[in-house]
Amino acid sequence: MFGRLVLAAVTAGVLAGAAVSVVQQVTTVPLILSAEVYEVAAEAAGHAGHAAAHAGAGFGFDAARVGLTVLTNLVIGSGYGLLLAAAMLLIGAPVNLRRGVLWGAGGFVAFTLAPAFGLPPELPGTATAELAARQAWWLAAALTAAAALLAAAFARRPAWVIAALAVAALPHLIGAPHAEPVGSLTPPELAARFAAVSIGVAALFWAVLGAACGALMSRLLPDDAR
Repeated sequence: MFGRLVLAAVTAGVLAGAAVSVVQQVTTVPLILSAEVYEVAAEAAGHAGHAAAHAGAGFGFDAARVGLTVLTNLVIGSGYGLLLAAAMLLIGAPVNLRRGVLWGAGGFVAFTLAPAFGLPPELPGTATAELAARQAWWLAAALTAAAALLAAAFARRPAWVIAALAVAALPHLIGAPHAEPVGSLTPPELAARFAAVSIGVAALFWAVLGAACGALMSRLLPDDAR
């Protein structure tokens, strides 16, 4: 059963990672390349205004970069797939495609939407706080949001739900770490578009992951294990 669980989770992760890799090439990747043009040109010229004359010059196909992006997405997808499958199995609720989509929606809220309220996706050239502090805050926001969702869905006592929601709010009340405000090398509208598109791509990732994981687990695992 363990082997079938791993097979279902990894297969779902690969499918989600592959789907997102294709979508990223026409959504977020062009925005990243454009931001990098602004960053490089601004650093070379000593001011950001000169970058506007070169915006768009950085578009091109980089096989190594695309390959690393795809590989990273497949690894991340497999990891999240294992996490999602284990959570679905441990909870003990029936597993199928529809419930898988619901679990995927929960994963999106916990691991993308909740942290994005404090630390939205950022383009190159954006001033950021220390990496360790950002990672710690992101992890706290994601885990507390996941706990709150699980409590809201499965806890039998309202007190547990209230406590979980209060804990989930703590990282946001404390506030995410941010660098001192300085002039950004990329236009604000480009940064805002990247954040919105990245969150949309993440929603697709979790929808595919949840649906595939639920469907595959319902087929591969015995009835008494799900």
